[in-house]
Amino acid sequence: MNGRNLQDGELLRYSRHILLDDIGFEGQTRFLQSHALVIGAGGLGSPAAMYLACAGVGQITLVDHDQVDLTNLQRQIAHTTARVGMSKVESAQATLQALNPHCNVTALPLRADAALLDTLVAQADVVLDCCDNFSTRQAVNAACVRHGKPLVSGSAIQMDGQITVYDLRDAASPCYACVFSPSVPPAETRCATMGVFAPLVGIVGAMQAAEALKLIAGIGQPLAGRMLMLDGRRMEWTQVRMKRKVGCAVCDERPPPAVR
Repeated sequence: MNGRNLQDGELLRYSRHILLDDIGFEGQTRFLQSHALVIGAGGLGSPAAMYLACAGVGQITLVDHDQVDLTNLQRQIAHTTARVGMSKVESAQATLQALNPHCNVTALPLRADAALLDTLVAQADVVLDCCDNFSTRQAVNAACVRHGKPLVSGSAIQMDGQITVYDLRDAASPCYACVFSPSVPPAETRCATMGVFAPLVGIVGAMQAAEALKLIAGIGQPLAGRMLMLDGRRMEWTQVRMKRKVGCAVCDERPPPAVR
């Protein structure tokens, strides 16, 4: 975390947070001094990053190698018609800095491969997986395991969404690979071929921001060990408990969970 403190103008901007007993001045200062890494600047990454910026997260790094396409605009709210053809991260960077000029946004128009993630995850306080493919999710998870960083994972396709937290600082918390084995990749389901209900990515992305802020400030109970699944047709949530997998190919070398 950086060492910058809140300025007078920021006290007014964030006053509704500071009024909350759970956050207060100390929690808002933690937001300011934190660094969030957002992988993906599309449907999930747009609302997640926008809420992080509005909430006062001091440093946000966006990673996405794609460009804004006309078909994105139905749901990817960080982008505009005028930015079609522009790098998604540069478009999102412009949106975030217009929302909050106090937020330092780094835009990396790069593919999130293992080498890049190893560098970026080590620098972050929290990582948000807002991408749309299995191999990148596994690479993000592996880097978070390696560096012991909390990972907020969300996904949405068609009318269904899900969100969870893999808190790799906690020896009892499962990692992404404990739940979705790297050796059994699912059939790839993408918005380009399957479609997605526009507000669904907003719901899940906003919840990713909420979980990230809770982790940064150390408030509430994060979703570690629990996955919430949303049926958008009925607007019904289902909670599933998750446990760390013995012999997980990715996180088995982590310290074992303490006996309770």
